[in-house]
Amino acid sequence: MEPLLKGPVLQGDRVRLEPLEHRHAPDLAAAAEEDRDPYRFTWVPRAGEVHDYIDQQLERHAQGRLAPYAQIDLATGRAVGATAFWDPRSLPDRGLYAIEVGFTWLAASAQGTGLNTEAKLLLFRHAFTAFGVERVDLKTDARNARSRAAIEAVGATFEGVLRNWSRSWAPGEDGRLRDSAIFSITRPEWLEVEAALEERLARISERADRT
Repeated sequence: MEPLLKGPVLQGDRVRLEPLEHRHAPDLAAAAEEDRDPYRFTWVPRAGEVHDYIDQQLERHAQGRLAPYAQIDLATGRAVGATAFWDPRSLPDRGLYAIEVGFTWLAASAQGTGLNTEAKLLLFRHAFTAFGVERVDLKTDARNARSRAAIEAVGATFEGVLRNWSRSWAPGEDGRLRDSAIFSITRPEWLEVEAALEERLARISERADRT
């Protein structure tokens, strides 16, 4: 069995990332049902599927493949989405050198509020500092223009499209494979990306203070 991929609590000013547990299920069930239109290409459970969803994520965690999180909106104390460290890659003489940030979704009401930006900052910072990786990957369905724009907005570089890379989560496409758009941030880019994310969060705070 692979060693557990450990994801500690990560906290910012807007969001706290807590290791996913069944106690988050009621909030996540409500969050997932607010507006499902943004989830056209994303694996997001229906309200009645949340406990099974958490079980699946915890099973992946037990296999050493995933460190799942609930995203907690600090303004309300409620879980409004999920995210994860995923697909750790190691070398015998190097240890962990790359990891993916994925399985990310947010309630419609939490989108565009800065929570995603701060969550990515926390995850990236932990990956480069605590894990010591050389790159962080992000992937999405190549057709998902909204997700691709969000990934580019947090500073990741588009690398290309991996054809027939993984299963499709789009409705009506059970058993089909999707093309995946892959993005990354590498260690030489990290400090610049970090500064840009901090500046972006400061602008969001300034706008909120004026309203």
